[in-house]
Amino acid sequence: MKVKIDEELCMGDRNCNHLCPEVFQYDEDQLVSRVLLDEIPEKYQDLVRQAARECAPGAIIVDE
Repeated sequence: MKVKIDEELCMGDRNCNHLCPEVFQYDEDQLVSRVLLDEIPEKYQDLVRQAARECAPGAIIVDE
């Protein structure tokens, strides 16, 4: 699995960062979240899917 964030849509509310800090990190300078890993380990995949579902603007894009 891969995941990316559409920075144009990201509202910077940090929900994904709180849900899965091993994958998502907040960029204080740009006020958006960033993805830390190229490939998402299996143990984090359910959390990443949840973060994508809960992302209000739909900024998190999951590629299965």
